[in-house]
This record gives sequence, C-alpha cells and structure tokens, in this order.
Amino acid sequence: MGLPMAANLQRHGLLHGVWNRTTEKSAAFARQHGCSHAQTPEKLAAECDSIVLCVSADQDVLDLCRQISGSLHAGALVIDCSTVAAATAREAAAMLKENDAGFLDCPVSGGTEGAINGTLAIMVGGEESDYQRALPALNAMGGRISHMGPSGAGQASKATNQIMVAGINQAVTEAMAFAKSQGLPLSDLIDLLGAGAAGCWFLGHRGPNMVKDEYPLGFKVELHKKDLAICRDMAASMGTKLPIVEMTMIHYQHLLDDGYRDEDISSLFRIKEKMFADGLKKDDGQ
Repeated sequence: MGLPMAANLQRHGLLHGVWNRTTEKSAAFARQHGCSHAQTPEKLAAECDSIVLCVSADQDVLDLCRQISGSLHAGALVIDCSTVAAATAREAAAMLKENDAGFLDCPVSGGTEGAINGTLAIMVGGEESDYQRALPALNAMGGRISHMGPSGAGQASKATNQIMVAGINQAVTEAMAFAKSQGLPLSDLIDLLGAGAAGCWFLGHRGPNMVKDEYPLGFKVELHKKDLAICRDMAASMGTKLPIVEMTMIHYQHLLDDGYRDEDISSLFRIKEKMFADGLKKDDGQ
C-alpha cells in the first residue's frame, strides 16, 4: 500500500523523500521517482514538514514516532496511514505533542487498487487544524476523506470498516460457493446480482477471482486477521464479543495454516467451497 501511496504524493509534487526498513525497496523507489532516499527515519524527519507513515503493527507506529520525535521541526505533522488500535493512535499523539508536533491517525480503505489510483477512503482522527494542514497530502492519496473526530477516531472508524469487510467476505464467499454447488453460471450470476440488492464492491471486484479460483493480492489474509484482532480487543475492553470477527479469524487461521498467507481475503472462498464438497462426500457415505 505504501509504495503506490508515495507515488501519488510524488505525482502531486508533495514528496521530498522516502525511507523503508528494507533499504533496497526505498532506494529503488527513489531512483524510479526521482526523490531523496533517506538512510534513517530521523534524517527524513529533520528535512520535512510532514511525515506519512504506513507500517504493519501498533508497535511499529510507536517505535517510529519515538524514533523521529526528537528530529521533527516544531509544528511538524505525522500522518499515520497504518491500521492500529485507537489507543495506540492516542498514545502516539500524546508522545509527539510533547515535542510540539501534531499527529493524525489516517487509516485507509480501498485495497491495492485504491492505493494505485489515489481513490482510497481515508478516515482521520486528530485536531481540526492538523487535518486542514494535511488535506493536500490526503487528497493526493484518497478520493474520500473525512475527519471523524479526535485522536483515535480514525482508527475506530477503520475498525468498524474491518468488521464490515469480514461480514461481507463471509456472506459473498458463502453465497458464491452455494451458487457453484447449484451448478449456476457464476460470471452471469455476478453481473445479475450486482444490479440488485446484493450488489456490492466486493462481489463485483472479487467475485471474478472466485470464478477463476485465483486470488491476486488486494488485501492480505494475514493483515486482515491482524486488524480483526484489534477489533476483537477493542470490543473486549467493553465486555463484548463480535461473532463475525471471531468466526472470520478462525477461518483466516485455516487459510494461513494451509499456506495462503499472501493471497487476497477472497480466498475464503476456498473454505466455503470445501464445506459444500465435504457435505457431498458425507451424503455419498465417504
């Protein structure tokens, strides 16, 4: 996600330089896009008014914010597009505020396609003044940007999104497996249902992959499972369990165990299809 997002910043004339924990990746990007390649995040922070983060885990966000906090200019802004817990966003914001720097939690949704096309949905938490300053960068990466409230509100919005995505994935893959078991022409069915009440982005964009039994990366199984663990923990802090989240995490773990770590989450169809195949075997007495 971070690579095409950085490319869109560069296309809008907003990118000074890049850094990545894998030096070869950032060096190659810098050569291709004609920007600076920083050897350390501290050096990059010292040269920029704003820093955009896009990393995988809560501790990564906190570690990077701690690492660059002393190098940021007074009034600098950190725009974090990672998906982490709302509490992590609030902790990062408080940490940077001690160094007179702003922080926005700006998780994104829209998959690899949205990152490439600059059409991501971006949910923002933080101070209104920081949000206004960040809009040029956010508009370069996204098509729909909304300020959802104070620090943590962006991440709470993304957690809501990830719960919905889990439910949609469950419903669409299960329905498509059912349709296949009925011998229906799946491609025609996708077009037909897409025009009715069941029509949705996931059916239109991921249904064809199920027909072909190919699951090119849009959103990794492993990363969605990580995000759902955040949702589960946030709900648990309020004494609540989320059945769809719990079920989807179990199913994703089966996919991970079977070696589908880097496939798109629509590979859940594999489990649903097997469910019907196993049912037929039982009927045949096998």
